[in-house]
Amino acid sequence: MTSSRHDDVHSSPHELQRKLSNRHLQLIAIGGAIGTGLFMGSGKTIALAGPSILFIYMIIGLMFFFLMRALGEILLSNLHYKSFIDMAHELIGPGAGYYIGWSYWLGWILVGIADLAAIINYLGFWLPPDTTFTPMGQALISVGCVLFVLGLNLLTVKLFGEIEFWFALIKILAILGLIGIGGYMVFNQFAAPDGTTASFQHVWSHGGMFPQGGNGFLAGFQIALFAFVGVELLGTMAAETKDPEKNLPKAVNAIPTRIILFYVLSLFVVMSVTPWNQIPADRSPFVSLFLHAGIPTSAIIMNLVVLSSVMSSMNSGVFSTSRMLFGLARGRQAPQALATLSKRAVPAKGLLFSCLFIMAGAALQYFVPNTVEAFTLASSLCVILFISIWGIIMVCYLRYRKLQPQLHAASRFKMPGGVLMSYVVLAFLLFALVILSLEPDTLKALLVSPLWLVILTVTYYGLYKPRLRKYQQYAQTEQYAKSETLR
Repeated sequence: MTSSRHDDVHSSPHELQRKLSNRHLQLIAIGGAIGTGLFMGSGKTIALAGPSILFIYMIIGLMFFFLMRALGEILLSNLHYKSFIDMAHELIGPGAGYYIGWSYWLGWILVGIADLAAIINYLGFWLPPDTTFTPMGQALISVGCVLFVLGLNLLTVKLFGEIEFWFALIKILAILGLIGIGGYMVFNQFAAPDGTTASFQHVWSHGGMFPQGGNGFLAGFQIALFAFVGVELLGTMAAETKDPEKNLPKAVNAIPTRIILFYVLSLFVVMSVTPWNQIPADRSPFVSLFLHAGIPTSAIIMNLVVLSSVMSSMNSGVFSTSRMLFGLARGRQAPQALATLSKRAVPAKGLLFSCLFIMAGAALQYFVPNTVEAFTLASSLCVILFISIWGIIMVCYLRYRKLQPQLHAASRFKMPGGVLMSYVVLAFLLFALVILSLEPDTLKALLVSPLWLVILTVTYYGLYKPRLRKYQQYAQTEQYAKSETLR
């Protein structure tokens, strides 16, 4: 199928348009892999795991490469799949489509709430010492950020791609700059104001690579997993990507390089300049590096970069949730008002619906004024939801291999390891859930999460099933009436 035919499929004003180019897709994919979890969450992960965070990111990165290869193979096997919903609905059943769609929506709402907490934390960098924003100030900042992101998304998808392109480029250049400056400090044995000399030996000379033991290593996985939320964004952009057969494989295959460069190498440099046990858990280690080195101007620039990264994360989240709602509504699994597009081919009502819920997250600032605590709570719930979503994607792959072997045989983008690696990734995700029960704050989120399953079960059988039954009866009646008229 040629790219022109791909474009024709979505040329209707009632369908999502293929406006995201390879340039957009590549940078959005990279931006999805460099989010709030890396810039803010890595500080706490380093405090929990020490230098073993490098191994954590390599392990998770490897698992996500296979997950994304599985997702890529399925999406390219049927270019009519608009997102995970269509895929899960066809390969597992309508219940799976309903669960993955609404859970992905809630997951990104929680990412948005976590991002609001992170923004307030970063803005506090410019406040006088020992002062914080009032709860009202925090709420107003949150509302302003949500309205700004809403305004960006109400414009065309091409503009969204362009904005995300520049957001991602800023992040990439900042991390490359940090690696370059940090490497220069190490090779020139830069001495910080406190007398610490930059050296690669800092990585292993303060208690070894596992200074916090096995428990610290395992505890580091929770926040590290949050850093990878967004890698699967490509799956929500399948319906708006030009020439997906060429561009999706490029984006997926670049994942290992991104993980090594942006996660492992950057944090290796950070811990070489600033010993891991001197990195504050409640501050971005990227900002801490420059403050520790006594370069406040660079720290201010990096803090601005980190802020832009969080806004990028929220921007991507609002984008993806609106597309999920559009897909759910088209499948009659959400209010039909959300199935319409604006004149700019944007699901505007879905955007408003998602932003209202993220806005409600501003209220969290009243009840949990400690931004790091708020961030941990929201990110923990988010990780639990995304683990289940990633698990369903792997189950979809196993079903695809069983039900559609001819498509797998014809695929030019087969997942390495196939069925065996699918089970390995599923085992890893189960292992991640077990890890969440080891920490008190993540255990709370794990205990609360079944409530979401209850809500979805009630709404699926109480709202969706009766609505679908009515629609099918109506469609049959209409079809019968038409056949009678033709007679």
